Amino acid sequence: MDIFNTWVMIPLYVGLGALGGYIIRQQLAQKQANSIEAKLKERIEKVKEEAKKLILDAKDKSANIIKSTEEKERKHKDQLTKLEERLLHREDTLDKRQDELAQKEEHNKQVAQQLQELKEQIEGLKEESLRQLEKITHLTPEEAKEEIIKKAQERYKKDILTKLNYLEKDGRESLDAKAKEIMADAIQRYARSNVSEVTTSIVDLPSEDIKGKIIGKEGRNIHHFEKLTGVELIMDDSPDTVVLSCFNPLRREVAKIALQKLIQDGRIQPARIEEKVAEAQAELRRIIQKKGEEAAYEVGILDLPPELIQLLGRLAFRTSYGQNVLTHSIEVAFLSEAIAEELGGNKEIAKKAGLLHDIGKAIDQEVEGTHIELGRKILMKYKISDEVIKAMQSHHGDYPVETIEAAAVNAADAISASRPGARRENLEEYLKRLSSLENIALSKKGVKKAYAISAGRELRVFVSPDKIDDLEAMKLAHDISTQIQEELKYPGEIKVIVLRETRAIDTAH
Repeated sequence: MDIFNTWVMIPLYVGLGALGGYIIRQQLAQKQANSIEAKLKERIEKVKEEAKKLILDAKDKSANIIKSTEEKERKHKDQLTKLEERLLHREDTLDKRQDELAQKEEHNKQVAQQLQELKEQIEGLKEESLRQLEKITHLTPEEAKEEIIKKAQERYKKDILTKLNYLEKDGRESLDAKAKEIMADAIQRYARSNVSEVTTSIVDLPSEDIKGKIIGKEGRNIHHFEKLTGVELIMDDSPDTVVLSCFNPLRREVAKIALQKLIQDGRIQPARIEEKVAEAQAELRRIIQKKGEEAAYEVGILDLPPELIQLLGRLAFRTSYGQNVLTHSIEVAFLSEAIAEELGGNKEIAKKAGLLHDIGKAIDQEVEGTHIELGRKILMKYKISDEVIKAMQSHHGDYPVETIEAAAVNAADAISASRPGARRENLEEYLKRLSSLENIALSKKGVKKAYAISAGRELRVFVSPDKIDDLEAMKLAHDISTQIQEELKYPGEIKVIVLRETRAIDTAH
């Protein structure tokens, strides 16, 4: 029974314990809730106080901002007001200036109109004056102008002539002195002996009997030799010698070498002649190459192509009025170098141009054209510099003198060609040149007589004093010298002297 009661009471106690626990928990939760609520109320109060404080701070700040903004706005309005006042003042000033400019423009228009009216009045007066003058003088304006110029010329002719003569004399003396100094220095720095070339060569014979072999049976050998070489053999002029005559130095040299080989060989017959002539032509080519190399080495120009060296060597067998062209070219090269150095030019260009200035003469007997044009084409073909071509192309006046080097080459060419003994002419060419000089002078109006003297280096012209005055005499000398330069070819220079003489003759009774 007790056990039964015990088992019955246990759940009761458990239930009572749970109920008690629940009640206790409820009380604890209530206390805790009351504590949280109090805390929340306290927190809410604090938040409300902070909110009030923030609102008050915000109101203060907004009030300050509004006040600052109002202050800035006021200042901005003041600035705008001042700016507006300045713009209004400037606008007033511009209006005033515009009015002033308009007034000035109107005034200028009035002045311009007045000036135009005055100009028209002056033109009218001028025309009226001209008409009056024409009426009084019976001369047109052009005739009056010519009359005034004529009278002024007659009045001041003497002064003009005196001044012209003084300036011409003074300038000529200064230039002549400087030119002579440069020429003398150049010539002194280079001196070379010169032997005039001839159109014949002489071959010595070991004996007089060899002439028979050279002539051959019925002249067969000599005719064959002359046919192959183009050279005439003269056998009877002097003993133990044969004279080779030909205007072409290359053919004459081939004949000389071939004849010497035949004499040395002793067997002279047509087949042998052909063989020796061929050998002589080959040997001449070697001689030409050697001559060209020696000339280039002597002058100091070592950059020429082999083809130009060969053409340069051919000049050793070319003459101009009896002067060896290669010797002349070497001389011109040295003289050009010296003159260009004195004048401040490029002496290397002048030297090369001087050496190559007559290179066209190496082929001018075989190719049509002047040696100037042929020389220019040769130098351009082998890419010689334009400066060298410009310096060499003007030495006969075919092209203008464009550089100092060209002037140096021209002067050197004239010095080498015109110095005594350098060149010679045959009688026919000499007489023809003198006659041409005199005919040019005699073709001019007012010329009475003309004489070419000093081997054609000087032309004296006598004029009629009643037809030619002093000014016209000066112009006549210039015209004659210009025509000579344009129409005649000659070495050196020709001086033209015009003489005007007035004679007064009377008889006493």
